[in-house]
Amino acid sequence: MDVSTTTWVLTILGLSALIAVDFFIGRKPHDVSIKEAGIWTIVWIVLAVLFGIGLAVWGTSQASGEFFAGFITEKSLSVDNLFVFVLIMAKFSVPSHLQQRVLLIGVLIALVLRGIFIAAGAAIIASFSWVFYIFGAFLIYTAWKLIQEARSDEEEDDWDENRLLKSVEKKFGVADQYHGTKLFIQKNGKRIMTPLMVVMLAIGTTDILFALDSIPAIFGLTQDPYIVFTANAFALMGLRQLYFLIGGLLKKLVHLSYGLSVILGFIGVKLILHALHESGVDVPEISIPFSLSVICGVLIITTITSLIASKKQAEREAAEAAAKGGDEGADGSKDKDSVEA
Repeated sequence: MDVSTTTWVLTILGLSALIAVDFFIGRKPHDVSIKEAGIWTIVWIVLAVLFGIGLAVWGTSQASGEFFAGFITEKSLSVDNLFVFVLIMAKFSVPSHLQQRVLLIGVLIALVLRGIFIAAGAAIIASFSWVFYIFGAFLIYTAWKLIQEARSDEEEDDWDENRLLKSVEKKFGVADQYHGTKLFIQKNGKRIMTPLMVVMLAIGTTDILFALDSIPAIFGLTQDPYIVFTANAFALMGLRQLYFLIGGLLKKLVHLSYGLSVILGFIGVKLILHALHESGVDVPEISIPFSLSVICGVLIITTITSLIASKKQAEREAAEAAAKGGDEGADGSKDKDSVEA
Protein backbone atom coordinates (compact mmCIF):
# COMPACT_ATOMS: atom_id res chain seq x y z
CA MET A 1 0.00 0.00 0.00
CA ASP A 2 1.37 3.39 -1.02
CA VAL A 3 1.38 5.56 2.10
CA SER A 4 2.23 9.24 1.85
CA THR A 5 4.37 11.14 4.33
CA THR A 6 1.27 13.07 5.40
CA THR A 7 -0.52 9.83 6.27
CA TRP A 8 2.47 8.66 8.28
CA VAL A 9 2.59 11.94 10.20
CA LEU A 10 -1.15 11.94 10.89
CA THR A 11 -1.04 8.31 12.03
CA ILE A 12 1.82 8.95 14.44
CA LEU A 13 0.10 12.07 15.77
CA GLY A 14 -3.14 10.15 16.22
CA LEU A 15 -1.42 7.31 18.06
CA SER A 16 0.47 9.84 20.19
CA ALA A 17 -2.83 11.51 21.11
CA LEU A 18 -4.29 8.14 22.15
CA ILE A 19 -1.22 7.42 24.26
CA ALA A 20 -1.53 10.86 25.86
CA VAL A 21 -5.17 10.20 26.74
CA ASP A 22 -4.23 6.83 28.18
CA PHE A 23 -1.44 8.42 30.22
CA PHE A 24 -3.72 11.24 31.44
CA ILE A 25 -6.33 8.74 32.63
CA GLY A 26 -3.74 6.58 34.40
CA ARG A 27 -1.51 9.42 35.62
CA LYS A 28 -2.57 8.94 39.25
CA PRO A 29 -1.25 5.67 40.71
CA HIS A 30 -4.14 3.40 41.69
CA ASP A 31 -5.24 -0.21 41.77
CA VAL A 32 -6.79 -1.03 38.39
CA SER A 33 -10.15 -2.75 38.75
CA ILE A 34 -11.40 -5.52 36.46
CA LYS A 35 -14.14 -3.16 35.26
CA GLU A 36 -11.68 -0.41 34.30
CA ALA A 37 -9.34 -2.89 32.59
CA GLY A 38 -12.24 -4.50 30.73
CA ILE A 39 -13.63 -1.21 29.44
CA TRP A 40 -10.27 0.01 28.15
CA THR A 41 -9.42 -3.37 26.63
CA ILE A 42 -12.64 -3.19 24.64
CA VAL A 43 -11.88 0.42 23.65
CA TRP A 44 -8.45 -0.49 22.27
CA ILE A 45 -9.80 -3.51 20.38
CA VAL A 46 -12.63 -1.42 18.90
CA LEU A 47 -10.12 1.24 17.80
CA ALA A 48 -8.00 -1.45 16.14
CA VAL A 49 -11.05 -2.88 14.36
CA LEU A 50 -12.11 0.58 13.17
CA PHE A 51 -8.58 1.22 11.88
CA GLY A 52 -8.63 -2.08 9.99
CA ILE A 53 -12.01 -1.24 8.47
CA GLY A 54 -10.65 2.19 7.53
CA LEU A 55 -7.81 0.52 5.64
CA ALA A 56 -10.37 -1.44 3.65
CA VAL A 57 -12.43 1.67 2.88
CA TRP A 58 -9.65 4.14 2.05
CA GLY A 59 -6.98 1.61 1.14
CA THR A 60 -7.42 -1.95 -0.08
CA SER A 61 -9.00 -5.13 1.25
CA GLN A 62 -5.55 -6.73 1.03
CA ALA A 63 -4.11 -4.10 3.37
CA SER A 64 -7.02 -4.56 5.78
CA GLY A 65 -6.58 -8.34 5.83
CA GLU A 66 -2.84 -8.00 6.43
CA PHE A 67 -3.48 -5.59 9.31
CA PHE A 68 -5.94 -7.90 11.06
CA ALA A 69 -3.68 -10.94 10.58
CA GLY A 70 -0.72 -8.97 11.94
CA PHE A 71 -2.70 -7.46 14.82
CA ILE A 72 -4.10 -10.80 15.97
CA THR A 73 -0.68 -12.46 15.73
CA GLU A 74 1.05 -9.65 17.65
CA LYS A 75 -1.73 -9.61 20.25
CA SER A 76 -1.44 -13.34 20.86
CA LEU A 77 2.35 -13.09 21.17
CA SER A 78 1.86 -10.16 23.58
CA VAL A 79 -0.40 -12.28 25.79
CA ASP A 80 2.40 -14.83 26.03
CA ASN A 81 4.77 -12.00 26.99
CA LEU A 82 2.49 -11.10 29.90
CA PHE A 83 3.78 -14.21 31.68
CA VAL A 84 7.21 -12.57 31.83
CA PHE A 85 5.70 -9.25 32.96
CA VAL A 86 4.06 -11.06 35.87
CA LEU A 87 7.44 -12.56 36.85
CA ILE A 88 9.14 -9.15 36.64
CA MET A 89 6.49 -7.54 38.84
CA ALA A 90 6.94 -10.32 41.40
CA LYS A 91 10.74 -10.16 41.20
CA PHE A 92 10.77 -6.46 42.16
CA SER A 93 7.73 -6.65 44.49
CA VAL A 94 6.02 -3.80 42.65
CA PRO A 95 3.15 -2.31 44.71
CA SER A 96 -0.20 -2.95 43.03
CA HIS A 97 -1.03 0.77 42.72
CA LEU A 98 2.21 1.39 40.78
CA GLN A 99 1.93 -1.50 38.35
CA GLN A 100 -0.17 0.39 35.83
CA ARG A 101 2.44 3.20 35.68
CA VAL A 102 5.23 0.64 35.19
CA LEU A 103 3.37 -1.02 32.32
CA LEU A 104 2.51 2.29 30.65
CA ILE A 105 6.12 3.51 30.51
CA GLY A 106 7.39 0.02 29.73
CA VAL A 107 5.04 -0.27 26.76
CA LEU A 108 6.12 3.17 25.51
CA ILE A 109 9.75 2.03 25.58
CA ALA A 110 8.73 -1.15 23.77
CA LEU A 111 6.87 0.86 21.12
CA VAL A 112 9.94 2.98 20.38
CA LEU A 113 12.15 -0.12 20.17
CA ARG A 114 9.65 -1.83 17.85
CA GLY A 115 9.65 1.23 15.60
CA ILE A 116 13.44 1.03 15.29
CA PHE A 117 13.34 -2.71 14.57
CA ILE A 118 10.58 -2.29 12.00
CA ALA A 119 12.48 0.43 10.16
CA ALA A 120 15.63 -1.72 10.16
CA GLY A 121 13.70 -4.81 9.04
CA ALA A 122 11.99 -2.95 6.20
CA ALA A 123 15.34 -1.59 4.98
CA ILE A 124 16.95 -5.05 5.07
CA ILE A 125 14.04 -6.68 3.24
CA ALA A 126 14.07 -3.96 0.56
CA SER A 127 17.79 -4.57 -0.10
CA PHE A 128 18.12 -8.31 0.46
CA SER A 129 15.16 -10.53 -0.47
CA TRP A 130 17.05 -13.64 0.72
CA VAL A 131 16.54 -12.48 4.31
CA PHE A 132 13.09 -14.15 4.08
CA TYR A 133 14.87 -17.51 4.26
CA ILE A 134 16.56 -16.45 7.51
CA PHE A 135 13.33 -15.10 8.98
CA GLY A 136 11.44 -18.26 7.99
CA ALA A 137 14.08 -20.61 9.40
CA PHE A 138 14.27 -18.58 12.62
CA LEU A 139 10.49 -18.74 13.14
CA ILE A 140 10.44 -22.50 12.54
CA TYR A 141 13.28 -22.90 15.06
CA THR A 142 11.43 -20.68 17.55
CA ALA A 143 8.27 -22.77 17.06
CA TRP A 144 10.22 -25.96 17.79
CA LYS A 145 11.80 -24.36 20.88
CA LEU A 146 8.37 -23.28 22.17
CA ILE A 147 7.12 -26.86 21.87
CA GLN A 148 10.17 -28.15 23.75
CA GLU A 149 9.58 -25.63 26.53
CA ALA A 150 5.87 -26.44 26.69
CA ARG A 151 6.60 -30.17 27.00
CA SER A 152 9.14 -29.57 29.76
CA ASP A 153 7.94 -30.38 33.25
CA GLU A 154 9.87 -27.46 34.71
CA GLU A 155 7.83 -24.33 35.33
CA GLU A 156 9.52 -20.94 35.07
CA ASP A 157 8.85 -19.25 38.39
CA ASP A 158 11.57 -16.59 38.39
CA TRP A 159 13.08 -13.98 36.11
CA ASP A 160 16.75 -13.08 35.79
CA GLU A 161 17.94 -9.58 34.99
CA ASN A 162 19.71 -9.15 31.65
CA ARG A 163 23.28 -7.89 31.41
CA LEU A 164 22.23 -4.45 30.18
CA LEU A 165 19.99 -3.91 33.18
CA LYS A 166 22.66 -5.12 35.60
CA SER A 167 25.22 -2.72 34.12
CA VAL A 168 22.80 0.23 34.40
CA GLU A 169 22.06 -0.64 38.04
CA LYS A 170 25.78 -0.85 38.79
CA LYS A 171 26.50 2.50 37.17
CA PHE A 172 23.69 4.54 38.73
CA GLY A 173 22.90 2.61 41.88
CA VAL A 174 19.41 1.64 43.08
CA ALA A 175 17.45 2.80 46.14
CA ASP A 176 16.37 0.13 48.61
CA GLN A 177 12.69 1.07 48.47
CA TYR A 178 10.04 2.66 46.25
CA HIS A 179 9.51 6.43 46.43
CA GLY A 180 6.07 6.82 44.88
CA THR A 181 6.29 7.60 41.17
CA LYS A 182 9.81 9.06 41.40
CA LEU A 183 12.33 7.52 39.00
CA PHE A 184 15.45 9.09 40.56
CA ILE A 185 16.28 10.37 44.05
CA GLN A 186 19.23 12.09 45.72
CA LYS A 187 21.09 9.97 48.27
CA ASN A 188 24.35 11.09 49.92
CA GLY A 189 24.76 13.73 47.21
CA LYS A 190 24.42 11.13 44.43
CA ARG A 191 21.54 10.73 42.00
CA ILE A 192 20.39 7.11 42.01
CA MET A 193 17.53 5.17 40.44
CA THR A 194 14.48 3.99 42.29
CA PRO A 195 13.23 0.40 41.92
CA LEU A 196 10.37 1.83 39.81
CA MET A 197 12.84 3.01 37.16
CA VAL A 198 14.55 -0.38 37.16
CA VAL A 199 11.27 -2.22 36.61
CA MET A 200 10.32 0.08 33.72
CA LEU A 201 13.69 -0.56 32.09
CA ALA A 202 13.30 -4.28 32.71
CA ILE A 203 9.96 -4.46 30.91
CA GLY A 204 11.08 -2.16 28.10
CA THR A 205 14.40 -3.91 27.40
CA THR A 206 12.89 -7.38 27.74
CA ASP A 207 10.78 -6.47 24.72
CA ILE A 208 13.98 -6.60 22.65
CA LEU A 209 13.87 -10.38 23.02
CA PHE A 210 10.13 -10.45 22.28
CA ALA A 211 10.70 -8.45 19.10
CA LEU A 212 13.05 -11.13 17.78
CA ASP A 213 9.97 -13.35 17.41
CA SER A 214 7.22 -10.88 16.64
CA ILE A 215 8.90 -8.68 14.02
CA PRO A 216 9.89 -11.57 11.68
CA ALA A 217 6.44 -13.07 12.26
CA ILE A 218 4.54 -10.00 11.12
CA PHE A 219 6.90 -9.45 8.18
CA GLY A 220 5.84 -12.94 7.17
CA LEU A 221 2.28 -11.65 6.86
CA THR A 222 2.99 -8.28 5.27
CA GLN A 223 6.02 -6.39 4.01
CA ASP A 224 4.30 -3.03 4.30
CA PRO A 225 6.11 -1.03 7.04
CA TYR A 226 2.99 1.06 7.67
CA ILE A 227 0.85 -1.99 8.42
CA VAL A 228 3.64 -3.63 10.42
CA PHE A 229 4.00 -0.52 12.60
CA THR A 230 0.29 0.14 13.17
CA ALA A 231 -0.45 -3.54 13.93
CA ASN A 232 2.34 -3.54 16.51
CA ALA A 233 1.21 -0.22 17.96
CA PHE A 234 -2.41 -1.29 18.48
CA ALA A 235 -1.31 -4.66 19.89
CA LEU A 236 1.04 -3.04 22.40
CA MET A 237 -1.08 -0.09 23.49
CA GLY A 238 -3.83 -2.29 24.92
CA LEU A 239 -1.33 -4.52 26.69
CA ARG A 240 -1.44 -2.63 30.00
CA GLN A 241 -5.18 -3.09 30.45
CA LEU A 242 -4.99 -6.68 29.24
CA TYR A 243 -2.44 -7.42 31.98
CA PHE A 244 -4.95 -6.53 34.70
CA LEU A 245 -7.90 -8.11 32.90
CA ILE A 246 -6.53 -11.58 32.33
CA GLY A 247 -3.82 -11.70 34.99
CA GLY A 248 -5.59 -14.54 36.76
CA LEU A 249 -6.48 -16.27 33.48
CA LEU A 250 -2.87 -16.51 32.28
CA LYS A 251 -2.14 -19.65 34.28
CA LYS A 252 -5.16 -21.33 32.71
CA LEU A 253 -3.87 -20.87 29.16
CA VAL A 254 -1.74 -24.00 29.48
CA HIS A 255 -1.73 -24.74 25.75
CA LEU A 256 -0.91 -21.21 24.58
CA SER A 257 2.72 -22.09 23.83
CA TYR A 258 1.57 -24.94 21.59
CA GLY A 259 -0.77 -22.62 19.72
CA LEU A 260 1.90 -19.96 19.27
CA SER A 261 4.37 -22.57 18.06
CA VAL A 262 1.90 -23.67 15.38
CA ILE A 263 1.33 -20.05 14.32
CA LEU A 264 5.04 -19.20 14.20
CA GLY A 265 5.83 -22.42 12.35
CA PHE A 266 3.06 -21.72 9.86
CA ILE A 267 4.31 -18.18 9.22
CA GLY A 268 7.86 -19.52 8.91
CA VAL A 269 6.78 -21.90 6.16
CA LYS A 270 4.87 -19.05 4.52
CA LEU A 271 8.03 -16.91 4.53
CA ILE A 272 10.15 -19.63 2.96
CA LEU A 273 7.52 -20.25 0.26
CA HIS A 274 7.45 -16.50 -0.42
CA ALA A 275 11.26 -16.43 -0.66
CA LEU A 276 11.24 -19.34 -3.11
CA HIS A 277 8.55 -17.60 -5.16
CA GLU A 278 10.65 -14.40 -5.25
CA SER A 279 13.60 -16.50 -6.45
CA GLY A 280 11.56 -17.72 -9.42
CA VAL A 281 10.65 -21.15 -8.04
CA ASP A 282 7.12 -22.24 -8.95
CA VAL A 283 5.63 -22.83 -5.49
CA PRO A 284 2.20 -22.00 -4.10
CA GLU A 285 1.89 -18.87 -1.96
CA ILE A 286 -0.33 -18.74 1.10
CA SER A 287 -2.99 -16.03 0.89
CA ILE A 288 -3.80 -13.57 3.65
CA PRO A 289 -7.42 -14.82 4.10
CA PHE A 290 -6.11 -18.35 4.58
CA SER A 291 -3.43 -17.11 6.98
CA LEU A 292 -6.02 -15.17 8.99
CA SER A 293 -8.25 -18.27 9.17
CA VAL A 294 -5.38 -20.46 10.40
CA ILE A 295 -4.27 -17.93 13.05
CA CYS A 296 -7.80 -17.39 14.41
CA GLY A 297 -8.61 -21.11 14.28
CA VAL A 298 -5.46 -22.09 16.19
CA LEU A 299 -6.06 -19.45 18.89
CA ILE A 300 -9.70 -20.48 19.35
CA ILE A 301 -8.84 -24.19 19.60
CA THR A 302 -5.90 -23.44 21.94
CA THR A 303 -8.08 -21.36 24.26
CA ILE A 304 -10.82 -24.00 24.42
CA THR A 305 -8.46 -26.91 25.07
CA SER A 306 -6.55 -24.84 27.65
CA LEU A 307 -9.69 -24.05 29.63
CA ILE A 308 -10.83 -27.68 29.48
CA ALA A 309 -7.42 -28.94 30.64
CA SER A 310 -7.29 -26.35 33.44
CA LYS A 311 -10.76 -27.32 34.63
CA LYS A 312 -9.83 -31.02 34.73
CA GLN A 313 -6.60 -30.21 36.57
CA ALA A 314 -8.53 -28.16 39.15
CA GLU A 315 -11.00 -31.03 39.62
CA ARG A 316 -8.14 -33.51 40.12
CA GLU A 317 -6.46 -31.25 42.67
CA ALA A 318 -9.77 -30.78 44.52
CA ALA A 319 -10.35 -34.55 44.56
CA GLU A 320 -6.81 -35.20 45.83
CA ALA A 321 -7.21 -32.54 48.52
CA ALA A 322 -10.53 -34.06 49.61
CA ALA A 323 -9.03 -37.57 49.69
CA LYS A 324 -6.04 -36.33 51.67
CA GLY A 325 -8.33 -34.56 54.12
CA GLY A 326 -10.35 -37.75 54.53
CA ASP A 327 -7.25 -39.81 55.20
CA GLU A 328 -6.02 -37.31 57.80
CA GLY A 329 -9.44 -37.38 59.45
CA ALA A 330 -9.38 -41.17 59.57
CA ASP A 331 -5.87 -41.19 61.03
CA GLY A 332 -6.96 -38.72 63.66
CA SER A 333 -9.88 -40.94 64.66
CA LYS A 334 -7.60 -43.98 64.95
CA ASP A 335 -5.16 -42.07 67.15
CA LYS A 336 -7.99 -40.94 69.38
CA ASP A 337 -9.28 -44.49 69.69
CA SER A 338 -5.79 -45.70 70.63
CA VAL A 339 -5.48 -43.10 73.38
CA GLU A 340 -8.86 -44.02 74.84
CA ALA A 341 -7.92 -47.65 74.80
